[in-house]
Amino acid sequence: MKVIITIPAYNEEKTLPRVLTEIKEVLKAGKDSYQFLVLNDGSTDKTIEVAQQHGALVVSNKRNRGLAETFKREMEECLKLKADIIVHTDADGQYEPQAILPMIEKVKAGYDLVLGSRFSGRIESMPLLKWWGNKAFSQVLTSLTGVKITDSTTGFRAFTPEVAREIQFINTFTYTQEQIIKAAKMGFRISEVPVRARKTRASRLFKNPFEYAVKAWINILRIYRDYNPLRFFGRIGLTFLGAGIAIGLWLITRFIMYGKIGKVPSAILCMLFIIIGIQVILFGFLADMKR
Repeated sequence: MKVIITIPAYNEEKTLPRVLTEIKEVLKAGKDSYQFLVLNDGSTDKTIEVAQQHGALVVSNKRNRGLAETFKREMEECLKLKADIIVHTDADGQYEPQAILPMIEKVKAGYDLVLGSRFSGRIESMPLLKWWGNKAFSQVLTSLTGVKITDSTTGFRAFTPEVAREIQFINTFTYTQEQIIKAAKMGFRISEVPVRARKTRASRLFKNPFEYAVKAWINILRIYRDYNPLRFFGRIGLTFLGAGIAIGLWLITRFIMYGKIGKVPSAILCMLFIIIGIQVILFGFLADMKR
């Protein structure tokens, strides 16, 4: 089988040679043919040169487009190269490559998307807030997909060309969670392999954990909205409808006890909440029909 090892890189001349060398050593024990594909995202250092020196095919963006857009192009290039299995990893050396062969074997065994999980393996260093955020996101994705996910943000993963071809991305921040959710919703089989994550430089994707958390939650809500609109809008609508009914019951109780309501603003709020709730639920039905 033809395995494409694809690596996005932006000014990674210092770490990329080590990553490529380590992966080559691991792949010597495998029986498949493989090729390195480095997606140069507008680097201004010697990333292209060091990648080519290590035998990698280099495809470059004319300017820096960010990880999500670069990942989309990776998928296009891997399909052009007629990959049987695609392995995506980072250029900073965070993930120890020993897990590549077990990930490939999982794909051969019938799984469509195999994640390299740091949380079922070993993490040398991770800020507490980021650690907690990753665990929380994984629990949310487990709930959304019905598939047990322990590391939803890992960039180390192996998957089939069908996953690369059929999953379309809508966000411009991160591909990791979106690929998992859409793969699960589309019926692809998902699994995990434990990996060891080494300490690396500070992340370039976000300025602080709070910014990352806000953007990630927005993306999760957008995907949830698109892939399960009835449940998404239904819950919002039921919240308003429930609040309106609760206020209405309170007003009815006052009428029974005192013979009058005497709370005109509350009565208006009651009707407003009920109308909003019904409208949002109907919107959920329409969105589900369109989906």
